[in-house]
Amino acid sequence: MTPKTICTLCLNLLLPVTLCAQAMPGMDMGHHEEAPISTEKLGEVHFPVSCKPTSEVPFERGVALLHSFGYTQAERQFKAIAAADPTCAMAHWGIAMSQYHELWGRPDQAALETGVAQMQQASELVTNPKLKVKITSREISYIFALSDFYSRAPVSYQSGADAYVKGMATLHAENPGDVEGAAFYALALLADVAPGDTSLSKERKALDVLLPLFAKYPDHPGLAHYIIHTCDTPALAPQGLEAAKVYAKIAPSSPHALHMPGHIFARLGMWQEDIDSNLASVAASQQDERLHQPGVAHQMHADEFLIYAYLQTAQDDKAKSLTDSLRSIGAHVDSLPGPDDMKGRSARYVNELRSIYRLEMHDWPAIKALQPMMGGNGMDTWYVFWAQGIAAGYLHDAALSSAALARFDDVMAMVKSSGNAYMLNDMEIYRNEMLGWKAFIAGDNDAAVTAMRAAADQQDKLGQGEVDLPAREMLGDLLMQLHKPQDALAEYKVALTLSPNRLNGLLSAGEAAEAAGLPGEAKPFYTLAAASTHNGKDTTRSDVAHAVQVATATAQPKAAPPPAAAATAQSKPAAKSKPKVAPRVSAPTSQQ
Repeated sequence: MTPKTICTLCLNLLLPVTLCAQAMPGMDMGHHEEAPISTEKLGEVHFPVSCKPTSEVPFERGVALLHSFGYTQAERQFKAIAAADPTCAMAHWGIAMSQYHELWGRPDQAALETGVAQMQQASELVTNPKLKVKITSREISYIFALSDFYSRAPVSYQSGADAYVKGMATLHAENPGDVEGAAFYALALLADVAPGDTSLSKERKALDVLLPLFAKYPDHPGLAHYIIHTCDTPALAPQGLEAAKVYAKIAPSSPHALHMPGHIFARLGMWQEDIDSNLASVAASQQDERLHQPGVAHQMHADEFLIYAYLQTAQDDKAKSLTDSLRSIGAHVDSLPGPDDMKGRSARYVNELRSIYRLEMHDWPAIKALQPMMGGNGMDTWYVFWAQGIAAGYLHDAALSSAALARFDDVMAMVKSSGNAYMLNDMEIYRNEMLGWKAFIAGDNDAAVTAMRAAADQQDKLGQGEVDLPAREMLGDLLMQLHKPQDALAEYKVALTLSPNRLNGLLSAGEAAEAAGLPGEAKPFYTLAAASTHNGKDTTRSDVAHAVQVATATAQPKAAPPPAAAATAQSKPAAKSKPKVAPRVSAPTSQQ
């Protein structure tokens, strides 16, 4: 029986290996003194390779780490296998895969150089007849597909991504029983979505691969993870809920796996579930720090979601405290020795969340005073300038608006000339929002609405980021400033279908309904806001207090008027009363 036949039989039987319960040969155990590896659980994968028998279990651990984006630990694992088993070509494939963070961004020069070198070593082992390395055609397909990516990506990332997805499609077609190949093919489809493509065609194609397999293999980490990423858009989010409910149970040793359900929970406005997921992720990152192993830097991504969820539930003190702590958390993470998956991103999170917090709290003066944290290449400063462009509209500050737009454009120029030019499509949405507020300040109301509507229409195709302000909601805010509450209410309703249970969306919709003389329409929005905030028990925001008051008010039966008064009332039409609306004033925040 040939090695290929044996592998095919294994794949058809799919005898899974649960990645826990034992120390594995080829693993670096130097950082696990405080907790034995028997406590690690990363899910069930099955990836037979033509390497030493002692390499099989650690190789599958490396694949499981890849599936949960534990790239730094995966790289260590595959390097250990390559050192212990020099003829294991797939170990070099694994190292190269750990450099290609498909959904996080494009590989930098160092990652490309590592990937090219590793795939050259893998190809040499496969093609050099003098080495007499035994390897299956399935493994060769993995190596050739990734080699195609690395041969093209240094010149054209999109060309490399296109070639890789083509190679993985062939592998999947030729090895339909290979669940790992199917999962990596679906991930390749997601990474191959071109900037500006809002068709969701590749996302739907990925789901066609992932969903049937997930029903059959519910403990597979990659299937659950990639379903969540595929469905991380309003149109598809409900299809990701089942995967979101179980992924943390599949791979509880992964901080990223514990965090990822929050993407779907945030899309669906399930704020408590979002909070629970990300608190668990933070705890796992802190555990990784105690064990002196990579995974610590995932904490800031979890904190990002926590702050946003706290804001949606009006847990203002928690949101403020965590926002104010980000700079020190980031400094601590960046100071830790050695590489980590999300290390070096603290400036991005600090600038983003200090801006988002103040925007959600409507603290316009604090936003005006905000100074961006510099770090890396300076491209993460745009969040602050975007926020200032919005605040300028409410402050009617033309100078602030012009300065913010100029600095935002400077960052866009930097992005355009960098390897991150694919980000420009999203940045155009934010720029249109800034242009809308700039035109509003100038009194050009038609231009203001046109620019804001362009931002909303573009963003609606894929949905806002999970930690973001919906452009459609901002269009409603602009229309309220223009004293068009009925038009604003229509926009708020659309925004809430795309971003359910957003607190400011609910409060604004209620306010618009009241201003339009529609108190009956206001109450359901206020009722949802009161429920999300536990009747405002953790906030002093006046708009939340007003929502709770309306939501909890009991209609009092009207006493019958005296006969004379009744006769008088019948003799003339009833006067229309304008409802009183609580002013949208938020508590001041720190000027940090």
